[in-house]
Amino acid sequence: QVQLVESGGGLVQPGGSLRLSCAASGIIFSIYTMGWYRQTPGKQRELVATVTSGGDTNYADSVKGRFTIARDNDKNTVVLQMNSLKPEDTAVYYCNAKRINYLYNMNYWGDGTLVTVSS
Repeated sequence: QVQLVESGGGLVQPGGSLRLSCAASGIIFSIYTMGWYRQTPGKQRELVATVTSGGDTNYADSVKGRFTIARDNDKNTVVLQMNSLKPEDTAVYYCNAKRINYLYNMNYWGDGTLVTVSS
């Protein structure tokens, strides 16, 4: 079965850095668009960053210049490097794998990892 397992969350001070990792299994990793999303109580889950199978990246305006997404198809992992963290970045971060074409739609989620940015 498909599994997406996040790691790397924790408590960090404003201005600090954190690196999230997602390990995928049960999918042909290289053909999926991988992404990171985040959610806080009472809010919709929002896109943070994505990287396509071809390596194209997309970032939310709020994290541009601070976060970097990267994938390693040999290791079936996607990472999110988060720098210059702000209290507003506090959220549960979820790993996502998506494959959509004319024939089928596939969308998988991890269970999330908590990031808390606070003094």
